[in-house]
Amino acid sequence: MRDFQAVKIETHLSRIPLFESLAPDEIARMAKGTREVRVSKGSTLFRRGDASTGFYVLIYGQMKLALSSSQGAEKIVEIIQPGQSFGEAIMFMDKPYFVFAQALSDSLVLHVSKTAIYEELQHDHGFVRKMLAGMAMRLHQLMTDVEGYSLHSGTQRVISFIMHEVPVSQHGDDNVVLELPASKGAIASRLNLTQEHFSRILHDLSSLGLIVVEGKRICIPSVPKLKRHQPE
Repeated sequence: MRDFQAVKIETHLSRIPLFESLAPDEIARMAKGTREVRVSKGSTLFRRGDASTGFYVLIYGQMKLALSSSQGAEKIVEIIQPGQSFGEAIMFMDKPYFVFAQALSDSLVLHVSKTAIYEELQHDHGFVRKMLAGMAMRLHQLMTDVEGYSLHSGTQRVISFIMHEVPVSQHGDDNVVLELPASKGAIASRLNLTQEHFSRILHDLSSLGLIVVEGKRICIPSVPKLKRHQPE
């Protein structure tokens, strides 16, 4: 009989979009090479320069992938939300991490071993396509970020970020309320802004009547009106 921990890991894996096409026996094989890692808020999952032995999937909580300078300055590259995987590209490149991963809240991640992934890739070509699609989407997002930093103003970046958080089904609605997915400091770093600049932009958008800010809650009186200020 399988132990409770193995069953629990299989359940987690079966609910992740990346693994949804796998059959129960394939999930069971993957689970053998997977372990749970609990990371308390503020703790580091891995550091820049650490060797990659697999990749991670966030079950609950929130993680940041970031770079830091010798002077202590930090740039958040990505904020990982539940259900997202990270670290696949570095695993395939067989290189050490060039970013560090730190928990923004108490988190549970699954570490899927490189060995388990390589074995599954030999069995399931559909799984290969899913992993390639996931990495391609991440590369596209990074290119979009570079474009935003280079060509768009801070205000345009903030509006684009807010619009990204609004469900597509609500793009024509009024009085839409959303909650920022991370702290203002983390979002500012993600957008390559200082926290002060980010807060000032939110204040300016509020003064224009485009948004109403209540802590981490953002009310958008008219999504179409805000969208007209979004860069193409």
